[in-house]
Amino acid sequence: MPRNATLSRMFDASRSVVVDGALATELEARGCDLEDALWSAKVLLEQPQLIKQVHRDYFDAGAAVAITASYQATPQGFAQRGISEAEALELMALSVRLADEARREYLAENPGAGPLLIAGSVGPYGAYLADVSEYRGDYALSRREFMEFHRPRIAALVDAGADFLACETQPSFPEAEALLALVEEFDVESWFTFTLRDGGHISDGTPLAEVARLCGAQPRVAAIGVNCVPLDLVSPSLETLRKATDTPLIAYPNSGESYDPVTKTWGPVAEGDGSEAGGKPPASLAEGFGIWRELGARAVGGCCRTTPRDIAAVARLSAE
Repeated sequence: MPRNATLSRMFDASRSVVVDGALATELEARGCDLEDALWSAKVLLEQPQLIKQVHRDYFDAGAAVAITASYQATPQGFAQRGISEAEALELMALSVRLADEARREYLAENPGAGPLLIAGSVGPYGAYLADVSEYRGDYALSRREFMEFHRPRIAALVDAGADFLACETQPSFPEAEALLALVEEFDVESWFTFTLRDGGHISDGTPLAEVARLCGAQPRVAAIGVNCVPLDLVSPSLETLRKATDTPLIAYPNSGESYDPVTKTWGPVAEGDGSEAGGKPPASLAEGFGIWRELGARAVGGCCRTTPRDIAAVARLSAE
């Protein structure tokens, strides 16, 4: 058991845990231009208080977990802007403090609210490349190289007080192995969520069941699941995971709109393949919530293009 098992305790106390939704979508709605290799991490440099406002909006909507704005924040990425490693790591620590400030403000106004947690976002190496390879997993580093890439940012998040790590949008089995070693090294609780090639494989082609067994064997992994995937892939992936592990499951998919990785634009809601219960995929997080909970999802939230309104709908259902 890790030194700080806050997420596990939340699962013990709650039937369902509500996770926040998209950060970048809300920042863009506030006028931020995120056409940048740093993506939302750019706002840590320019308008950090907007990030705090978004976290607060999600707490107001009923989220119990806020994911920090560190997904695409790396010393290597900031170095391309002439920012030193020390300054870059301070910006990653800032991402935790902003979420914590929003939490403190919310709890001051809502003293009867339940516990709220801060998840330090650890995006994959592919996010730093900023070429959409977090949806392909087609990059290759050694275990040592992966660990050297992730170690400083994990240290910054842990030292800044993140309650646990969200190792998210992971497309690569070797990278997951390296991150699991770092989770053990830092003795920190975590969840691991993956992008998918289909309902049974992560993006690099590794069977999802194999990934589940790998993560499930690490006691510091409190949940395993998927994020930043289409709505129609959530149920098949949860079914696969449930057969492979007893670890709590988590899902925070995209809104249902289709994403073109070439143009980096969003289009209409994608048509499903009939893989969901009832023959049609859900059209929203709220529509999918009951199905996913029945399939073992203990935590549900949203990723790209989801909003506080979506999370509020999930929170209402979670309270029933």
